[in-house]
Amino acid sequence: MRWLWAQWFEKKWWLHYLKSRPKTKYLDWKQQYWSKFKVQLDLDIPSGSKVLDAGCGPAGIFISLGNCVVMACDPLLGFYQNEISHFSKPDYPYVDFHSLPIESIQWKNEFDFVFCLNVINHVKDFDQALSLLVAAAKPNHSVIISIDCHNFKMAKWLFRALPFDILHPHQFDLGEYLSKFESAGLSIEKHVLIKTGFFFNYYAVCCTKN
Repeated sequence: MRWLWAQWFEKKWWLHYLKSRPKTKYLDWKQQYWSKFKVQLDLDIPSGSKVLDAGCGPAGIFISLGNCVVMACDPLLGFYQNEISHFSKPDYPYVDFHSLPIESIQWKNEFDFVFCLNVINHVKDFDQALSLLVAAAKPNHSVIISIDCHNFKMAKWLFRALPFDILHPHQFDLGEYLSKFESAGLSIEKHVLIKTGFFFNYYAVCCTKN
């Protein structure tokens, strides 16, 4: 039930967030954001790489990967296409879009890079989603996950008990995330602090599939 409410509020959030942001200005800003993100992580994504953008949203990292072969999935793709003018599939002919949750992906050992950015704490079944993300990557290739990580134990327990952070059904600190990633078959290469906050710090974790 908490996940269903999260999906409903996710739609409302996108409509509110984008209504005052012109499409061209917003997408230009997102292109700059992803360029900076790749520099922060020191990511080298060779031309022709096969990439999965899992939980892609209307302007995920897929928008900056025009030289790659990209698959992107999100359970709200129909909503983005029909309700948000900022997203249109024909704008990205190099992307194969799939309207499905991460828990339903079936790719195996297929991708050079798997991205799941600010999404894994949105999913319905965390462990299943993480397992399938790892399975989708080729052995010894990259899985990059970004997450909001709790800074305080008391707040973490409170947010788990009560839906103060309604968009995120899963509430963990950085150490808990890293432990879960390693248990799922990933080697942690580095974690990079992207943004600081009071309750949460936002990290990107670069991993390699064992």
